[in-house]
Amino acid sequence: MQLLAATPEAWYAAAEGALDTLLVDHANCEKKAASTALGLMFAYADDTGLGLALARLAREELRHYEQVLALMQRRGVAYARMPPGRYAGALRKALSPNEPHRKLDLLITGQLIEARSSERFQGLLPRLPDDVATFYRGLEAAEARHTRLYGQMAAAHAEQHGLDLEAHGHRLALVEAHLCTDPDPLFRFHSGPPLGV
Repeated sequence: MQLLAATPEAWYAAAEGALDTLLVDHANCEKKAASTALGLMFAYADDTGLGLALARLAREELRHYEQVLALMQRRGVAYARMPPGRYAGALRKALSPNEPHRKLDLLITGQLIEARSSERFQGLLPRLPDDVATFYRGLEAAEARHTRLYGQMAAAHAEQHGLDLEAHGHRLALVEAHLCTDPDPLFRFHSGPPLGV
């Protein structure tokens, strides 16, 4: 499933001026990504193939969290609690309520989130200090790999249950695109461009 809209230039401009906020929210995103993988493992415990793939993914996300915190410490950026942005909550509201459709939507949503992360890491590279850019260059490859993994799991589930992967994916990708392009009151790693820009 492809992203349906590119990140607006205004978001990248905001990111350049809010690097500390970006790093703190990025750390939170890595924790949430690990939590999502673990949540899927518990929700679909009978799917051992899925569980093994997600266990590896969760370990990698937690390692990324450790790496972001280490980068923050080197740069003197204090970790702080921040109210969540609208992105994850709005995507969750768009999920199908019933199985097997819900599992497919969860996997597609994982794919879209990882794809957006990969796109933004890549777009941020020329705009960041060298140490952050070097770190994000390595993460971009990992996020691209996670995107493919979620896509493969979604395709396998859709085929197994005779579900319309394209229709599910397009519906969720439209929601995701609006969330990343519509003006947003909070700057976050997965927010839209700032209000008033």
